[in-house]
Amino acid sequence: MPKLILCRHGQSEWNAQNLFTGWADVDLSDQGRNEAITSGQKLKDQNIEIDIVFTSLLERAIKTTYHLLSESNQLFIPVVKTWRLNERHYGGLQGLNKDSAKEEFGEEQVHKWRRSYDIAPPKQSEKQRNAYLNDKKYEHLDRRIMPESESLKDTLERVIPYWNDQISQQLLDGKTVLVSAHGNSLRALIKYLEDVSDEDIIGYEIKTGAPLIYDLTDDLKVIDKYYL
Repeated sequence: MPKLILCRHGQSEWNAQNLFTGWADVDLSDQGRNEAITSGQKLKDQNIEIDIVFTSLLERAIKTTYHLLSESNQLFIPVVKTWRLNERHYGGLQGLNKDSAKEEFGEEQVHKWRRSYDIAPPKQSEKQRNAYLNDKKYEHLDRRIMPESESLKDTLERVIPYWNDQISQQLLDGKTVLVSAHGNSLRALIKYLEDVSDEDIIGYEIKTGAPLIYDLTDDLKVIDKYYL
């Protein structure tokens, strides 16, 4: 029986400061590291053996992956990194305090940007865009496909092709797969897996640093799901 494990990274430093993060590459907070370490210990206690991991190119997800594998004595497991599992790109909101953004743009507008399925935030400034385009971690990407701002719908449209081409193929081979990523890239994947409506997925919350286990049929239908 294939098993899928989804884990949102532990709390980041910007999560703790109530800042819009998106593709900004920030570290885990102390709480976030502890969340990831505890989750790795739970994987070990449950004797869950992982065959392969998929994660994003962002430090907070990569470090969460490291702690999960280190604490469960599985550092030898192959880890595949891809930009397609990055967090939703928050455009010009990245780095702004969420409360300050409400004062500047209005609470209703910020709520639309954060919680609407298909409304993206404003794009980045030219300075922000240039710094992002010249980031070495993205030098292998065609600049024409690099987002300037994304809605949840946009995020889903880059995550699901990767699911179909790469992640699902491992599960169809009967493997146990860990996807260590972000709130919105995982929300997009859950929407697809569970066929959640556009309206309902907006309010779907995912715990930080807590493995969400999916037991799947051989054709990848959900049998059961639960947090460790």
